[in-house]
Amino acid sequence: METGQTLPEPRSVSPPPPTTRLKSSASPPTASAPRQAAGRLSNLMVMRRYADLTLFTRYAVAWIYLVGVSAGEIVYTALPSHDQAALLAWASTNVHNLQHDPAGSLIASAFFPTEPAIWWPGLIALALFGANKVLGNWRTAAVCAAGHVIGTLVSEGILEYRVTHHALPAADRYILDVGPSYVVVAAIAVAIMYGSWLARAAAAADLALLTFVGDIFGGLSSLRVAAVGHVTAIAVGVIAGGLAVWQRRRAQAAGRGPAGAAAGQEPTVAAAGQEPTVAAGAAGGEGAAEGSRAADQAAQPRPPA
Repeated sequence: METGQTLPEPRSVSPPPPTTRLKSSASPPTASAPRQAAGRLSNLMVMRRYADLTLFTRYAVAWIYLVGVSAGEIVYTALPSHDQAALLAWASTNVHNLQHDPAGSLIASAFFPTEPAIWWPGLIALALFGANKVLGNWRTAAVCAAGHVIGTLVSEGILEYRVTHHALPAADRYILDVGPSYVVVAAIAVAIMYGSWLARAAAAADLALLTFVGDIFGGLSSLRVAAVGHVTAIAVGVIAGGLAVWQRRRAQAAGRGPAGAAAGQEPTVAAAGQEPTVAAGAAGGEGAAEGSRAADQAAQPRPPA
């Protein structure tokens, strides 16, 4: 070994770093469990409120009329007997009131039964909720209002004709003619003719109760006012309800038409002998091809000037 030669220093080997376990970024399940439970409960409450709101808005006409008739019965029951008679005399859609206050009597008479009955809310619910589901809100209101108004005008018009021709006494111009039955039977006609099987069953039960217990067609052969009005309201419900159903289905089909056309177009043939292509896709393909050709031309080297 030469004395001037230095030995290489031994390579220093650093010890391996201690292994460290990575901490999980997730919080312990015990800490997040109450928070997740609270979030689920909040979501359930929001969904329930939304479902309740949807149930009311979807059947708004049925709910409003049901509450209105119930409030009318409560008001009528709370009044003294002489005030009850005065209220019904004012709300009655007899010939005298129709000549002097047609709008007021037509509106008020639909909310005050001849005598309070606890079964009227049930009868209204059986008929109007089924019709409301078939027609929607404003169509249900229009058809039921038409049944009430036309049923009243036809029945009272026949009575006035008979009084004028001395077939009935003049005192019949002041008869008591109130109640929600014209509205109910118009809704029954809609539900039976155009509703689901459940709506038809409920409406049929409603009609059976009104026919055999309420005797709404009693005196039809002698042109009794109530019987004529009920038959007329049912006819209006069938005819106007059918028109309303047709109009609603047509509006729904028209609403789905543009959406379907925008989602996918039918294939069209640009020229004879060519494969069918979608118009929008063909236009886009031509634009992309032109852009590709322009890029290729720009990338080609130009000759020196």
